[in-house]
Amino acid sequence: MNLKVHINDIDGTQMAAKINGVFELDDHSFDFTAIAFGRIGGQNIGAKLSDDTKKTLSDLDYNVDEVIDELQRNLVKGNISIPDDVKRESFADD
Repeated sequence: MNLKVHINDIDGTQMAAKINGVFELDDHSFDFTAIAFGRIGGQNIGAKLSDDTKKTLSDLDYNVDEVIDELQRNLVKGNISIPDDVKRESFADD
């Protein structure tokens, strides 16, 4: 699956942060939100897609659960692009 994640905004700290962004899947682009929790038990990220996005993904023959899993995996691993004015140290351990 060729999924690319672009972060638009991050609000929070290394302990918890709210993330807004867009992910690209093939020739399509979709908005998402996520909550990132760090520290206790390691990094966890819960991504959320709107019902409209889920329906569109299904209509395009994508498995919604697999897309969410891949989105979360990219977020946890740091396979993301972030705006120049956002410092990675403000929300993630390196």
